[in-house]
Amino acid sequence: MLLEDKQELTIEQDLEGWVIDKCTSWRDHFESNYSEKFDEYYRLWRGQWAVQDKTRQTERSKIISPALQQAVESSVAELEEATFGRGKWFDIEDDVADQEKRDIAMLREVLYKDFKKNKIRKSVAECLINAAVFGTGIAEVVLEEEKEFQPATQPVMGGDLQAVGVNIVDKTCVKLRPVMPQNFLIDPLATSIEEALGCAVDEFVPTHLVDQLQEQGVYRNVYVGSAAPDFDIEPDKDLSVFEDDKVRLTKYYGLVPRHLLKAAQEEEEAEEVEELVAPDEDEDTYYVEAIVVIANDGTLLKAEANPYMMGDRPIVAFPWDVVPSRFWGRGVCEKGYNSQKALDAEIRARIDALALTIHPMMAIDATRMPRGSRAEVRAGKTILTNGNPAEVLQPLNFGNVSQVTFAQAAELQKMVQTATGAIDSAGISGSINGESTAAGISMSLGAIIKRHKRTLINFQESFLIPFITKAAHRYMQFNPERYPVADYKFHTSSSLGIIAREYEVTQLVQLLQTMQQDNPMYSQLIMSIVDNMNLSNREELIMSLQQANQPNPQAQQAQQAMQQAQMAFQQSQTAALQGQATESQARAQKLAAEAQAVPQELEIDRIKAITTNIKEGDADDKEFQKRLKISEQLLKEREVAVKEQGKPNADTAQVQRSNRASQPSLQPNIQETSGIGSRGPRPQGIPQGEA
Repeated sequence: MLLEDKQELTIEQDLEGWVIDKCTSWRDHFESNYSEKFDEYYRLWRGQWAVQDKTRQTERSKIISPALQQAVESSVAELEEATFGRGKWFDIEDDVADQEKRDIAMLREVLYKDFKKNKIRKSVAECLINAAVFGTGIAEVVLEEEKEFQPATQPVMGGDLQAVGVNIVDKTCVKLRPVMPQNFLIDPLATSIEEALGCAVDEFVPTHLVDQLQEQGVYRNVYVGSAAPDFDIEPDKDLSVFEDDKVRLTKYYGLVPRHLLKAAQEEEEAEEVEELVAPDEDEDTYYVEAIVVIANDGTLLKAEANPYMMGDRPIVAFPWDVVPSRFWGRGVCEKGYNSQKALDAEIRARIDALALTIHPMMAIDATRMPRGSRAEVRAGKTILTNGNPAEVLQPLNFGNVSQVTFAQAAELQKMVQTATGAIDSAGISGSINGESTAAGISMSLGAIIKRHKRTLINFQESFLIPFITKAAHRYMQFNPERYPVADYKFHTSSSLGIIAREYEVTQLVQLLQTMQQDNPMYSQLIMSIVDNMNLSNREELIMSLQQANQPNPQAQQAQQAMQQAQMAFQQSQTAALQGQATESQARAQKLAAEAQAVPQELEIDRIKAITTNIKEGDADDKEFQKRLKISEQLLKEREVAVKEQGKPNADTAQVQRSNRASQPSLQPNIQETSGIGSRGPRPQGIPQGEA
């Protein structure tokens, strides 16, 4: 269908009529599919009995077992502790290339301060309760202008006096308003806030709030009137309806036809029209994102294009447990509904049976009772009979109530805990594991922790992180002096809940028992145990442990001095060993040199032995030749002995001793040479007596 055709179909309809038609059809879908179930879940959680909660027509007892209440509160407390138990429940990621980290720390601290002042934690806890009971937690991100009063003093009269008063500062606040399911309307075909055509918050508000916003110029200054009563959107249907000073306010966030929005804005002044509709918008699109506020199903109070810089809708919602292809989730009450109904039927039947077995009853012969007497049984009462009382009166007893109902009720309570995954310390021994062994409890707790962790991740990614991001963007847009504009990435600091934390502490203690105290991991394990405990002075204990693990400067200096002394001692030992090695090497070189010098000395001795005491003549020549041959033979033997044994000094001395022993006739007497006034040693190999 063309754009002109669509506009012709809605040309006779105004904006408030278009929005109310959508909201009416969405409410009809909600009333026919979810309203009755959600009302019963609410009564079971509150412990409120209604006629439609009877399990049989003859049922008289109205008691409701607290098993489902315990499951809801335990599950919500587990998520609250996991989210807010550590104090710091979100953090900001900065760009890796950004070396300046102070802006991140400043923004985080400012957000923490503003969230604490606006009681964001309380609002988130209420959303968790709604999600556990109805299956879906919904909240509206509200932007308000408040006046902050600060006590201050001011000098007057030239500084002689001090005036005491207050400073009034206009401040932009971002708050989180939980929304009940009956007050929230959404496109039935949508599975999330972003993909829906739109969503609306339909609820009763005090009249004075609307009047104040009209005075501030937020809403149009038109007559509103009073609202007609509607029991379906009341927060508590068990209370009597208060009909005075209230306005039914329908706040629609989503897509609306562009031409209807322009037609509604034409009633405003020209300056406001230029501000509301930007001139560079794409005129070819049929829908435009807008915010429309309607009072009492017909009075338009506000109509403007989405004013937020990111163009997002100020609604956050998350399902406790996801149901495929559906916006409304599955909560704790829906999980434990059947087990809770069976448990209530068992307990009520027992109470009704006790009324028949405990209270006294009488079987009376009515023909023998005096006329007008009242047959009542009570202490001290006198009963008149016509005849023998033993024949007229007879006690009537229906027997005793079976004790099996106690065991059946206990098993049904276990079924509630099994269905919801909620458990507390009082039910661990009997509900998690029948034998209550350590291994059985550990395995069962592991399964329970996994279910809580699954819900926790769903809550963080669908509700908590989107809210923090929307709140930061609101502050950046409307208070840029306090919140610098940048593209920050938020992530939660949520961790383990109470059950998971106690389970982890038990494992750490068991691991700690296997280590010695001098082990480096011992202090780290103790720090992890303290960090997992919910102690008021946990941060101080962790800081004390960190300081205790830091080394003492004096001890560190003494240890460094000992290490230096040990290194010096090792260096001196190394130097001594190197000196010994050098000395041994020099001694070896000396011995090698002496071994090389032995043949030369032998040659000199041979020449001396040959040439000593030789005279002219044939006999001397023959003697010379004889000595020469003997010396050559001895020299060869000594050279061979030196090469084979490799010990020149000792081997040479041994060879000399052996030669002297084998050639006694070759030991000559040393004679004086002519022209020399001294006698030298006799050369070897020359026989004595020859001159």
